[in-house]
Amino acid sequence: MSTLSTFIKRLRDIMRNDAGVNGDAQRIEQIAWLLFLKVYDSREEEWIFDDDDYQSILPEDCRWYNWAHDDGSGRVPTGDTLLNFVNNRLFPTLKALPVSADMPVKKSVVQSVFQDANNYMKDGVLLRQVINVIDELDLSDYEEVHAFGEIYETLLHELQSAGSSGEFYTPRAVTQFMAHMIAPKIGERMADLACGTGGFITSFLNELEPQIRTTEDQEKYANSIYGIEKKQFPYILCVTNLLLHGIDEPNVFHGNALTIHDLLDYTEDEGFDVLLMNPPYGGNEKNEVKNYFPADLASSETADLFLDVMMYRLKPGGRAGVVVPDGFLFGTDNAKINIKKKLLNDFNLHTVVRMPGSVFSPYTSITTNILFFDRTGPTKETWFYRLDMPEGVKHFSKTKPMRREHFAPAEAWWNDRQEINVDGFDKAKKYTAAQLADELGYNFDQCGFPHEEEEILDPMDLILRYQEERASLNAEIDRVLDEITAILGGKQP
Repeated sequence: MSTLSTFIKRLRDIMRNDAGVNGDAQRIEQIAWLLFLKVYDSREEEWIFDDDDYQSILPEDCRWYNWAHDDGSGRVPTGDTLLNFVNNRLFPTLKALPVSADMPVKKSVVQSVFQDANNYMKDGVLLRQVINVIDELDLSDYEEVHAFGEIYETLLHELQSAGSSGEFYTPRAVTQFMAHMIAPKIGERMADLACGTGGFITSFLNELEPQIRTTEDQEKYANSIYGIEKKQFPYILCVTNLLLHGIDEPNVFHGNALTIHDLLDYTEDEGFDVLLMNPPYGGNEKNEVKNYFPADLASSETADLFLDVMMYRLKPGGRAGVVVPDGFLFGTDNAKINIKKKLLNDFNLHTVVRMPGSVFSPYTSITTNILFFDRTGPTKETWFYRLDMPEGVKHFSKTKPMRREHFAPAEAWWNDRQEINVDGFDKAKKYTAAQLADELGYNFDQCGFPHEEEEILDPMDLILRYQEERASLNAEIDRVLDEITAILGGKQP
């Protein structure tokens, strides 16, 4: 167990000496594909034990135990021999594995995982040392697998400080809270359409697990999730995460959920009972991506487009939770207004939870919010609740992240909703759909945080917020000018 507690540090210390690996982002990516092969090898041993006819999709020389595992015989490849095998045999072979439409996901996933993966290490001796550390993990032992699952969560947490890779990781406190409030049931199908490392999926599965009573329940549990991820690196981490959770057929795909087909072409068969997401925000999609969306919903903001897709892929009676930045709440550009209209008119937007600004620190200090809505009819009323920083905590950080218990006040309020006002500021308040639409002009920026002192943002976050506020102000000016023009035009003879 001591090996597990120092696992990441040992790997990092070795890779820091390799000239080919620059920074934590590449180090973690290097660890990711090696971990996948180690975990996959462990799962294959079980599949072979359970099925005498099982045939691996991997050529024999590319299976972990034949080139990575050190059996003590002295024949294990290292140095230039190892590098040559990895670069010229292993990677080309795995990238070109034959995949067919009827192939089980647990086989086809290998080719998907290695499609865009890279070996950054240039020193074969150091690579051998890294492999040996990973090979020490005994993934046939239940207790060690459980312990390693926690180590793996630590690895995913490291993404928050690994440059831009932090965008793929949602703090577990957030995914656990959202999954818990959605209250999943056995037999329901859940999706995350920008699943990153799989945090929402595994939190959903953890909520379902205590409900398993029969073999039929177990089968429904294993087939209850769907994910899609655009970027290769988090996709590898997600698949590995699901294999560690005992999902042998990880129904997760490498692709872009925004471009599967035109938004209006989705059918009910492509819908889900539950949607949980933290879509990428702050980015802009190419113009060709917007061609998949009707003109009134075709925003240039990535998070808006994912919210569009969520609305069209939520089944009647389905429930959804999604993280959005402040810019969505106060934004009044045409696309945001139309999305909010659709949320109020076609869905029940029942709750908006305002989260503290440093939840995603250090990746971003932009303040985020959780929208909870369902497809049970139009919105009658929407509750807004501000989740304040815990007493004695000024801000969250990598070393002091948000914890699950920090959501306790929101959960207590959720079950006994009351309007709350603190020092003249609304902390919890209910608005009717008519108030949000007519009186507030679709401004969902309610129960926000009182800014008693100047908020210091990262320069890029500051630029992003300025752009959002400028776009919102420009849209409001255009709206007012249109109303004045209409009035003046109406007075003309």
